[in-house]
Amino acid sequence: MKIVLASKSPRRREILEMLGFRDFAVIPSGDPEILPKGLTPPETVCEIARSKAREVAAGSGEESLIIAADTLVCLDGEFLGKPRDEMEAALMLRRLSGQTHKVYTGVAVIFNGRELCEAEESKVVFRELSEEEISAYIATGEPMDKAGAYGAQGLGAILVKSIDGDFFNVMGLPVCRLGIMLKSFGIDILKQN
Repeated sequence: MKIVLASKSPRRREILEMLGFRDFAVIPSGDPEILPKGLTPPETVCEIARSKAREVAAGSGEESLIIAADTLVCLDGEFLGKPRDEMEAALMLRRLSGQTHKVYTGVAVIFNGRELCEAEESKVVFRELSEEEISAYIATGEPMDKAGAYGAQGLGAILVKSIDGDFFNVMGLPVCRLGIMLKSFGIDILKQN
């Protein structure tokens, strides 16, 4: 069985390596991430993850197990994607300051014609941020390629007061849920290590 990560995210690659996967291919989908309308946040991330997985599966052959994911930050019912520029990053960080928001990740796994997609939710509480802290964080460049304009696994960790839920979900790949999903496909992460 060939394992394929359908993502260009270095964080998702690191998480798979942390779980003991060493020999896997990385084939990002070419689909633009378009938010479907009229769906709940869990349905939205599942739909996007499923689309990515299906695209990569179509060119990978049935012997390949495809793992795809999509993560969105949601504040007061509004999705915060990756900021287009530093000004938008600052606006997002100001909105998140002192607030609780939710992070949703949809995970899709496809193997041998079988498809499974599930969503994970984590609640993240930000501490109050000063304008000086927001500017300094943006100057690091870290917020620019991350949903919600922060990375909890990097310098953004100092902005996060608490996380209720899977920490790895906030990084972009919920480990506990992925482990359960893979087990249903005959891959026991604990036994393979």
